[in-house]
Amino acid sequence: MEIKIEHGENLVISLKGRLDTVTSVELGEKLEKEEMNEKLVIMDMKELEYISSAGLRLLLTLKKKLSPEGKELEIHNLNPVCQEVFRVTGFGNILTVK
Repeated sequence: MEIKIEHGENLVISLKGRLDTVTSVELGEKLEKEEMNEKLVIMDMKELEYISSAGLRLLLTLKKKLSPEGKELEIHNLNPVCQEVFRVTGFGNILTVK
C-alpha cells in the first residue's frame, strides 16, 4: 500500500492499494509518528481498492483519538467496493463519509 501525507489547512492522508491486516499495521505505525495539528483529517481513499475489518478498526481508533482533541476525521472518495463495505458494516453511520 502507498501512503501519502500532506499537511496544510487540512491533513490529507491518501491511500493507494489495499488496507488489510498487514497494511493497517503499517499505516497505524506511520500515523502514530505523524503530528496531526490540523483540525480536520481527511482520509482520501480514491485509489484504495479494498478495506478489511482491520482497516475499519484502524479508522475507528483514529476517530476516537482525534475526537477528544476537538479534531474531525472525514473519509473521502470511496470506490463502490469500499462503499459497500462501509454500508454493510454500518461504518457509513459511524464515520463521516463524503
